[in-house]
Amino acid sequence: MNLEKDFTTQILNLEDDYEGKVIATLVSCNANTGNRKSVIYIHGYIDYFFHPHVAEKFIENGFDFYALDLRKYGRSWLPHQRENYCKSITEYFEEITMAINQIYEKNQSPIYLFGHSTGGLTASNYANFGEEKNKISGLILNSPFLDFYDSEFKKNATLAACNMLTLFLDYTYINNMLSPVYVQSIHKDFKGEWDFNLKWKYTKGFPTYFKWVLAIDEAHERLQKHSAIQVPVLVMHSSASTKLSKFSEEAMQKDIVLDIEDIKQRGAKLGDKVTLLEVENAMHDIFLSSKIVREKAFEGMFEWLLNK
Repeated sequence: MNLEKDFTTQILNLEDDYEGKVIATLVSCNANTGNRKSVIYIHGYIDYFFHPHVAEKFIENGFDFYALDLRKYGRSWLPHQRENYCKSITEYFEEITMAINQIYEKNQSPIYLFGHSTGGLTASNYANFGEEKNKISGLILNSPFLDFYDSEFKKNATLAACNMLTLFLDYTYINNMLSPVYVQSIHKDFKGEWDFNLKWKYTKGFPTYFKWVLAIDEAHERLQKHSAIQVPVLVMHSSASTKLSKFSEEAMQKDIVLDIEDIKQRGAKLGDKVTLLEVENAMHDIFLSSKIVREKAFEGMFEWLLNK
């Protein structure tokens, strides 16, 4: 499938927020039939939907495919907005609710949320607390961001600093906090095989807002203390993780963004119907891994879906 030819985008006009006008973008596959099960893909941090090969697999397996570019990300970013900024993960609930209702009204069939990384954190929170959570039939999490990849000491020190620095200034930030190695491992201009817009997905030059860090921590804590997702949950993760300050071949075979032990431990507690799926030699975005790895991941995911 081709991202330009095989998909249609729809602007979702949302309620104005503290920065003014807000939109999200619903991406629909042109091969959707409108009368079968559906999946809604939710991207991660400094990210957007650019995965036509994933949509193609869902279409082949009897699903309609949709994706959201959340507010202030990718296709939905507006010039007056701070990129990727939020004060709470719950801000994204509005566009998720709109997408669910629009798709459900058309299909009257099961809907699955499919979240990657921070999108997995957002989807998990929605499945617990979202307005239309009862219209969700299942949750697929691709390397969900369920905890910071740091020691407890460093995490607590960071959060304390963020709390202090945002007492009076909501938009305090730091530049180049995230390593560029991950993008280098996946983009075709570096070591990877994928083509995407580096203005929308590239860690270099993107500020990390301290208020966003606090919003992520709040979302983590909410899940840790109150998660009781009622629908089946598939938690997918790599077989290993590591931190890298410069590119090496490890970047092509491990999660270099999150700790898989955090994913497994916290993921298992999201609800009573959780399945953990380890994908050998997978990257952080499992479906951007090498062909043999991502094919194994597709096989495991659709086997799980077939039994739901």
